[in-house]
Amino acid sequence: MKIEKYSLGIGDRFGHQGEAQLKAIIRANAAGVAIVPVWNKSNREHSYIHSKPEDTRIEADAAVKALSFGGNYFVDADHINLSNVQGFITASDFFTLDVASKIGTVSSEEEISAFIISCKRYSGILNIPGIHEPFEVSDLLITTIAHKFLAAIGEAGRIYDFIKVQKGAENFVTEVSMDEVEVPQTPVELFFILKMIADQAIPVQTIAPKFTGRFNKGVNYVGDVAQFSREFEEDVLVIDYAVKEFGLPVNLKLSVHSGSDKFSIYPEISRIIKKYDKGIHVKTAGTTWLEEVIGLALAGGEGLGLAKHIYKEALTRQDELCAPYADVIDIRQEELPAATEVDNWSSEKFANTLRHIPGHPDYNPSFRQLIHVGYKIAAECGETYTDLLELHREIIGNCVGENLFDRHLKRLFGLD
Repeated sequence: MKIEKYSLGIGDRFGHQGEAQLKAIIRANAAGVAIVPVWNKSNREHSYIHSKPEDTRIEADAAVKALSFGGNYFVDADHINLSNVQGFITASDFFTLDVASKIGTVSSEEEISAFIISCKRYSGILNIPGIHEPFEVSDLLITTIAHKFLAAIGEAGRIYDFIKVQKGAENFVTEVSMDEVEVPQTPVELFFILKMIADQAIPVQTIAPKFTGRFNKGVNYVGDVAQFSREFEEDVLVIDYAVKEFGLPVNLKLSVHSGSDKFSIYPEISRIIKKYDKGIHVKTAGTTWLEEVIGLALAGGEGLGLAKHIYKEALTRQDELCAPYADVIDIRQEELPAATEVDNWSSEKFANTLRHIPGHPDYNPSFRQLIHVGYKIAAECGETYTDLLELHREIIGNCVGENLFDRHLKRLFGLD
């Protein structure tokens, strides 16, 4: 099973926006860019929502049928490991092997020595076509990379082998993810990581490294855009070279996690993939959930009341809600409005504060990030929340579609 050149990971935590998301994809396809939808949901999200991987498959299949979508599509077992992969086997055909927690776990001396020996030909000056400055590869550098990443990629191999036995090698797409860590992987580290992946015989089609800068949930990129651009371009060239050098799948492409709303780097991503005619996979994470809250706020009445409840409850439970996302949020307490202030907000004020329009006088990234991690509260509301999603389906669907097409796909792919 092969994934196409351009793909978009569309998270939908409560499983109600599949059609709205797919409509945005169809608009992009009609505008001349073939984008494949990949519905993704992690084990953590399923546990909070009390849903099952099969629910994501049902949602995706239903949206495709309702809109008579004739293109390819996937359901991603997002950020899985050996402890939870079994539950995703039947419903998923895209598996994101998350090995970030294994980075830094030391392999045996025998494994490290064997890897170092296998890399001898790359010692010294390593020239990668297109990258102007060659990499200086010392024995110490290879040893350090082996100590840091070899065990993690070994774990990826074990997860892949488990899935392959269950599903058959030709029946799923494999991604390797190591983005949820503090320290980014350099382009030269990525080169040797790809060798490790090839040594494990993992037919990886997308890889999600940790990039320089902050990729906080649901807000813009924080960092040096020029530096990101240089590293992203070098990563693209490293992958191109590694595919030829190690016999990896020819469609292997970069995956950008926590990729939603990274408006400042979208033009650079677009420019680079066009320059080299390469693919990209971008995960939009929980943006859809935020558009649901925006839609409820705009609906007024009970919808606005529930949106305010979610924020006020999140305000009192910050430690609990933020802990799982500590590496990918940056909430400034002084920017969070008091519950009594939010009580007096109109529908428009609430929506404008939450909606990500940089430069808008009401937009508040700390407010947005807190609600982003507060989906557990909506889940606790049960049918009160989901019934309101159905009641205000049209207005919420418009918010979801506008956000995905106008703020993301247009910027990512240069659409008019």
